[in-house]
Amino acid sequence: MPRLAAHTDTVPPSGIRRLFELAHSLDDVVYLVVGEPDVAVDPAVLAEGAAAWEADDTAYTPNGGITELREAIVDTVREQNGITTELERVWVTAGATQGLYLAMSLLLDPGDEVLVPDPGYTTFTMNAHLVSAVPVPYPLRPAAGFTPDLDELDRLVTPRTRVLIVNSPSNPLGAVFDRETLDALLDFAERHDLWVISDEVYERFTYGVEHVSLAALAAERGDAAEDRVLTVFSASKTYALTGARVGWLLTPPGFAPLLRAAQEAMVSCVNTPAQRAVVTALRGSQQHVADAARHYRENLDAAVALLKERGIAHLEPTGAFYLWVDVSYATGGDVAEWAERFLIEQRVAVAPGSAFGRTGEGWIRLCAAASTDDLLEGIRRLPAPPAEPAAQKA
Repeated sequence: MPRLAAHTDTVPPSGIRRLFELAHSLDDVVYLVVGEPDVAVDPAVLAEGAAAWEADDTAYTPNGGITELREAIVDTVREQNGITTELERVWVTAGATQGLYLAMSLLLDPGDEVLVPDPGYTTFTMNAHLVSAVPVPYPLRPAAGFTPDLDELDRLVTPRTRVLIVNSPSNPLGAVFDRETLDALLDFAERHDLWVISDEVYERFTYGVEHVSLAALAAERGDAAEDRVLTVFSASKTYALTGARVGWLLTPPGFAPLLRAAQEAMVSCVNTPAQRAVVTALRGSQQHVADAARHYRENLDAAVALLKERGIAHLEPTGAFYLWVDVSYATGGDVAEWAERFLIEQRVAVAPGSAFGRTGEGWIRLCAAASTDDLLEGIRRLPAPPAEPAAQKA
């Protein structure tokens, strides 16, 4: 039998999906493991997608997406993100996941290094391996408030470093980087002549803080910094359309000829009815988005209150719909094994922090895009932290 490509052995499995699939083999499970919105899709969006199917609007579209959708994206990123762009810099992808893979496949040669956040979204590392590149984790440590240490980033750079990945709002942390941090990351990228891939999938869900798009910040600087930033967005979380698989990649100028060929080779185009539906999502009322954000904020507030009541350490969430919770007191140094046992014994599915990188050991990610009752019940079933010694209390 012919052998597989050598790089396939380096692609790590998803520690989240493993728990998710195990959960589906059990009864009466509280699901807090995957980032699946629990809100309803806007009926107008569903109707538009259904109408496209009924009209047999199922032919190929241009590689970059239908014009109506790309125009809606241009308008949306200008109004929501302060990014001024044009059609040829907008490429509709099969979700943000394909957008990330597309960007990395264009920017990285075999053996090149890409700086990925740790803890960070699992696909960053998986994609790097799939294009025969080398993911280099940059730690986001609790002691630093889970923000990048620029001195440490400088030490990680080698002659093979080509790309920096930034994710704000963060999956899995629920953290949002401020302008000062993002500005420093742009300085770092310019100093080392790196491309930047900015994952902004959770852009519409921030709580009491500002979401700043890196491409907009780069443009404000007026020093051509925007020519190194590629940005990934998605309809999946914003409009609860995870299965529709529609995202978009915004590139610097001049990428169109290359992207046209790459998209043709990879997926040709995204399915037409889904694109029609997302036009309506972007152009229509944003009330469903506002309602979803309020629901997630209320869930996060209730969950944080319960965690504090129980004395369980956690990161205060300012974005996305996740809670990053410290259960190191119970895991014995192997949070993945503990999460599996917790699922079997307590019937609560959570994502082990180690699935997001080595720095996540001892932590778990809880998805707050669930019913409030399920979220709070899941937290109640977490083991109690050890009581403080009397001397410490005094």
